[in-house]
Amino acid sequence: MAEKELTVEELCEGALRRKKDLAKLAENLSGASRRDRQMSATALAMAAKQDPKRVAEVIEALIDALNRPEAQTRWECLDALTELVAVDTRSCEKAIEGADAALFDEDNGPVRLAAMRFLCALGATTANRSDKVWPLIDEAIQCYHGDLEFQDMLVAVIGFSEGALSADVKKELRNRMTFDANNAKGVLQKRADQIVKNTRKKAK
Repeated sequence: MAEKELTVEELCEGALRRKKDLAKLAENLSGASRRDRQMSATALAMAAKQDPKRVAEVIEALIDALNRPEAQTRWECLDALTELVAVDTRSCEKAIEGADAALFDEDNGPVRLAAMRFLCALGATTANRSDKVWPLIDEAIQCYHGDLEFQDMLVAVIGFSEGALSADVKKELRNRMTFDANNAKGVLQKRADQIVKNTRKKAK
C-alpha cells in the first residue's frame, strides 16, 4: 500500500514539532522534484508565520532556494524570510541578492510582490539597511507603478516608511511619493499620503 502523501498543513505541523521534519523540508528545497520544492517552501512559509525562531534554523536553505527556477518556491521562501527578519536580521541580509533578482522578475507578479515585502521589512530595521535596499525599492516603485500588485507593494512601503530609515532615504522616499500624494485619487492617494506623512515624523 502506497504511503499517504502529507498535506502542506501536515508538513508544517511536523516541522514545528520535530527537527528532523524541518530538516527534511529544508533539504527538499534543493531536491530534483519541482513539486516537492514547492510543497516544502509553502510548508516552511506557513511554519515561519507560526514560529519564526524555529524556521530560522534552516534560513540558509531558504536563501539558497531563491535560485530555484519555479516562481512558487521563490515567493514562498521570500514570504518565510520576511517573517524571519525579526529574529535573524543579519542572516536575512544574505538574501538581498536573491530578492533583487526576484523583484525584477518580469514574468511573475507574486514573486515581485514577495520580494518587495521582504526588502521593505529588512530595510525598516536600521538606517544602514534602509540605505542598502532603498535603490531597489525606489526602482520597483517606478517600474511597477500602475501594475496589478502595485497597491499591495505600497502597503509594504508604508511599513518601510515607519521603520528606522536614514535621513537620506526618508527624504528620497518622500520626494518619490509626493506627486501621488498630491495628484492621485482613491486608495493610491491615501497610501502615498500616509508614506509622505510617515517620512516627516521624527524618530522617537
